[in-house]
Amino acid sequence: MADYVLAIDQGTTSSRAIIFDKQGSIVSTGQLEHEQIFPKAGWVEHDPAEIWRNVREVIGQALSKADLTRHDIASIGITNQRETAVVWDRNTGEPVYNAIVWQDTRTQDIVDRMAADGGVERFKPVVGLPLATYFSGTKIVWILENVEGARERAEAGDLLFGTTDTWVLWNLTGGTDGGVHATDVTNASRTLFMDLETLEWRDDILEAFGVPRSMLPEIRSSSEVYGHAESSSLLRETPIAGILGDQQAATFGQAAFDQGEAKNTYGTGNFLIFNTDTEIVHSKNGLLTTLGYKLGDEPAHYALEGSIAVTGSLIQWLRDNLGIISSAPEIEKLAATVEDNGGAYFVPAFSGLFAPYWRADARGALVGLTRYVNRGHIARAALEATAYQTREVLDAVNADSGVPLTELKVDGGMIANDLLMQFQADILGVPVVRPVVAETTALGAAYAAGLAVGVWSGLDDLRGNWQEDRRWEPKLDEEERERLLRNWKKAVTKTFDWVDEDVR
Repeated sequence: MADYVLAIDQGTTSSRAIIFDKQGSIVSTGQLEHEQIFPKAGWVEHDPAEIWRNVREVIGQALSKADLTRHDIASIGITNQRETAVVWDRNTGEPVYNAIVWQDTRTQDIVDRMAADGGVERFKPVVGLPLATYFSGTKIVWILENVEGARERAEAGDLLFGTTDTWVLWNLTGGTDGGVHATDVTNASRTLFMDLETLEWRDDILEAFGVPRSMLPEIRSSSEVYGHAESSSLLRETPIAGILGDQQAATFGQAAFDQGEAKNTYGTGNFLIFNTDTEIVHSKNGLLTTLGYKLGDEPAHYALEGSIAVTGSLIQWLRDNLGIISSAPEIEKLAATVEDNGGAYFVPAFSGLFAPYWRADARGALVGLTRYVNRGHIARAALEATAYQTREVLDAVNADSGVPLTELKVDGGMIANDLLMQFQADILGVPVVRPVVAETTALGAAYAAGLAVGVWSGLDDLRGNWQEDRRWEPKLDEEERERLLRNWKKAVTKTFDWVDEDVR
């Protein structure tokens, strides 16, 4: 039997292919960034055709670097940026518009319109989500209402919708020539359209949004064979057998399979997921109820999630928009030139505030400035913003679950920043733990795909692969921790109520 699994990680800034061995170790990686398109303030788009081209190329890169062929690959897993919406023509394979990215806020008017009858929590008891621009449902509506002819083509059954996992799966399995139009429960749970209990699309909610059911993919489990790579692919005939949204994939890769286990991913944004096992827990503290994973015919596992819109992308903004740094890793060195934030707090509400506030009217603010503050203080304030936002989400998780976390497993690109990880432990007051394999998002997708075809026999195999790399213990005294948090919360309030009739 082939011993390797290839994971396609279609992320917000890049697409990657990573090959893993049976020990969960990385064998090789291919990676390509794609263009970030900003047509207007608050609008964020990607070119789906570019993403698909890059996916094909990174597969070739990973196979070449490892000197492997399709015969060595047991299965393929897919993980993806979850709420980013693609609508395309089933007959031509051509997208009708760019992918509208999860960070995009253009659909606020649609959210307001839908919330006029029942408020932003109108559908939350069924789907676990408040009405917000974040989720893909409103993005589909925007395309149907604003792209010429889209509504008519959709009603005629000619248009398909998918998050980027579905887009990749459809193309990888043949596209217009028999491509599989499916998604898994974790991605479906981010649309505003899926019933958490039945794991099916809700016709009454689709009708309320005006979205034809014919556009939507079939909802499948996170670990099963959906189809095989088509004949022209380097991976032809290889089964595609795992799909997980990126944050659920990271949780799976961290081996957080059981109730009460959690992880926090530090990427473009931050996402903390807390496993509630087979119980649907409705948050009273600003968290989302979402699917954790579903393995084949086994019961679905649920989770609470705290979603933070801007963390790593704040560092990119300092690099690309302000030129304070020339590369992202420089932020740690610059922040280390000062002992503290100098009284400055940076609240990066570029897309409004997500959990636990859910304030679409908020916009970014840098507060507490004096003549004393310099580039180092701003760099430090930017890093600290990630830790403060995580603390607020963790407080919400603790309040909802009633079982305070005793340590936090972390993953994602920013965990290489030792200064940030130490401050995170300090502001949480609990240890922060980094695994040996930090690419847990791709690893989780690989695990789901490998389980479906027998590369791993069960979850105990995966637990055995997890290893601790480093642990940060809190060093800050409680009084100083509370002072910093008090000032942070004050800073957050300065971002409220910015967007109104005059400011969009």
